[in-house]
Amino acid sequence: MPRLRTPIFVSAAVSLFAAAAPASAQDVACPMRGGERPETTSGVPHVQIGVSPVPELSKEMLRQVAEFPGVVLEATRVSLPGAVGFQLTSDAPIAQPQAIVGGREFAHLHPDGSLHAALRPDTARAAIDAGWAVAHPWADQRAGWEGFVMIYTPITETELDVVLQLVRGSYTYITGEPLPETQR
Repeated sequence: MPRLRTPIFVSAAVSLFAAAAPASAQDVACPMRGGERPETTSGVPHVQIGVSPVPELSKEMLRQVAEFPGVVLEATRVSLPGAVGFQLTSDAPIAQPQAIVGGREFAHLHPDGSLHAALRPDTARAAIDAGWAVAHPWADQRAGWEGFVMIYTPITETELDVVLQLVRGSYTYITGEPLPETQR
C-alpha cells in the first residue's frame, strides 16, 4: 500500500544532498519525497502503474546522463522495449561488477519515466525510506543486487534534481569514479 509522505522544504534538502555529491554522492541521506508512492507491479516486468512521464524531464535526464564520461545511451539489454540503457563503454572502469544486471548497463530509463539503477545498498535503503524508490523484486535474489531499485518518475524539476543525484550515485558506485557537478 502506498505511504503518504509529508512534503518538506525540498529545495533546501536538495541543495544539502547535492552539496556532498562530488566526493561522495552515496553518503548523503535523501530528502523526503512528497506525495504518495506510485504503485508498482510486484514481479517482472517491474513497472509503475498509472504514472505518466514528463517528456521534457526525461529528455533532460538523458541529456545529462549522455554527458557522463564513458557512458552511451542505447536500447536496454535487460528491460522493456523502448527503455534506454545507460551503458558503460569498454574503457570505462567497473568497480562493482556484481551489481550490474546485464552487460555494462548500470541503469535504464523506462518509457514511463521511472528507471532501474544499481545503488550502493545503504543509498538504496535511504532512497526507499525517503520515498524515491522501491526495491526491485529480484533485489534479494542475487548477491550484489541488494541496491537494485526502481526510482520513481520525476514529475517536477526539483524531483529530477534528486533523481539525477541518485543516477550520478549509481554511476559512481558502479565505476568507482566520481562525477564533476553539472549545471542545467
